Amino acid sequence: MDYIEVFFLALIQGVTEFLPISSSAHLILPSVIFSWENPGLFFSLAVHAGTLLAIIVYFRKELSTLLSFCLHAILNGKSNKESQLVLMILLSVIPTCVFALCIKGILELYLYDPWIIVSTTITFGLLLWYADVNATLVNDEYSIDWKKSLFIGIAQAIAIIPGTSRSGITITAALHLGLTRKAAIRFSFLMSIPIIILASVYLCLGLIRNPETIFIDLLLIGVIVSFVSSYICIHFFLKLISHISMVVFSVYRLIFGSSLLLFLLLN
Repeated sequence: MDYIEVFFLALIQGVTEFLPISSSAHLILPSVIFSWENPGLFFSLAVHAGTLLAIIVYFRKELSTLLSFCLHAILNGKSNKESQLVLMILLSVIPTCVFALCIKGILELYLYDPWIIVSTTITFGLLLWYADVNATLVNDEYSIDWKKSLFIGIAQAIAIIPGTSRSGITITAALHLGLTRKAAIRFSFLMSIPIIILASVYLCLGLIRNPETIFIDLLLIGVIVSFVSSYICIHFFLKLISHISMVVFSVYRLIFGSSLLLFLLLN
């Protein structure tokens, strides 16, 4: 890859990772339109590191509070709402891990097909619309119990299918359970931390099995661009959600999916 490809792919990853519009659907565009090659595992690891760093830095105070209360609960043998939230976040990861192991072979063979991405982009965009329009918007993230955590976790597992959007489907599930938009987004963002860490570990194992040539300058660009764009995206997303609904993103997904469908039909 050259510097321009790295910059734009990292920018796409950073901007779309936490918005409910699917990063995988947007990352396929350069290969479909410009015939860009697969950027490789090192690049994927770099942009994952950038997005992980962005969410940790942005939520540093909340994470510090959660970990502090969690440690306090462990030492005193008494749970609190913060330690319960941490437990629910960790619990939500289990369905994703199980599902990923079950469909790993299918994922590598079929699920990155542009037609599948078109289908998931449109379908889950409509589901997000439905969930937002019918949401009661009454609960915060601390209201999540183990049943709700697993429900959102199962939704996150489905997001392994490209075009679904991890943040989109988890926000959809959380809205369906009665969470406010801000609480749904916050829980979705927090539960992304262990998932991105696990994805990074998986990529590292892939690199051990199939080593690639390292270009330090390109990887640094990937990390920096994905970090900055993710951080800005998280900030404005949380600010804007108080004034807009998820319908905006649903409409965008429908337009984007329809445009990609038209492109595929004409080519």
